[in-house]
Amino acid sequence: MSSFLEYVPGTSMLHRMNPVAKLVGAIAFALACFCTSNLAFLAILLASAFALAASCGMMRPTIGLARAVFAFSLILAIVQVLTTPTGAVLVTLPWGYIGTGSLLAALTTIVRLTAAAIPLFLVFYVTKMNDITNSVVKVLHVPYKYAFTFTSTIHFIPVFMNDMKGIMEAQTARGVEFDAGGIVKKVRLMVPLCVPLLVSSVRKTNSAAIAAEVRGFNLRTVTSGYKEYPFTAFDVAAMIVSVALIALSVMLGMLL
Repeated sequence: MSSFLEYVPGTSMLHRMNPVAKLVGAIAFALACFCTSNLAFLAILLASAFALAASCGMMRPTIGLARAVFAFSLILAIVQVLTTPTGAVLVTLPWGYIGTGSLLAALTTIVRLTAAAIPLFLVFYVTKMNDITNSVVKVLHVPYKYAFTFTSTIHFIPVFMNDMKGIMEAQTARGVEFDAGGIVKKVRLMVPLCVPLLVSSVRKTNSAAIAAEVRGFNLRTVTSGYKEYPFTAFDVAAMIVSVALIALSVMLGMLL
């Protein structure tokens, strides 16, 4: 079972695509989700995102991601319903009302955020971090230190999550009950755990910095990498389709 945002080996078409093409396609897909409020089009994009996940065997982690994004977007949707009264009145509130337009806008927010998140996360599941870093440096000529900083940040997320899980398991073995009580009690139990996590994070960051310096981090240039990242016809076609999605999304947004 894969950890959060960790590369999963595979032979699917997404695995074999150029890393830059994956990034461009994922970003374009996300932009297309934010360029329109057409719920039907957003639903098609969401279904397409799940189809991409299924094509590379990442359906299970994608469903978990969709649940997390749904929970977050649901909070935004509730705030939107309560603060933006539009459409026919359904429920009257002391400060306004809940209307049909409010519910439609809230549903659009949930579908949009979920659809936009899936391709972006899939990129990290089907691409090695080193390939992402080296490809954007070699192909897009992004300074190596910026590319390295970005991918290192993503890389440390599952590391810190595993550290936190280990700390919680150690405290559970000592008799701490994280599942008992309400949210306030859970927060009070979690706050002290941030201290050992912070210490562990600083140590890992310092070790990574020393290792990078020893390996000549400051000497890296665009031509330092030996691996090439050529574009295939499929990569070009995928990027063209992604840009076309943005154009179609903008057109639908203008028609509404």
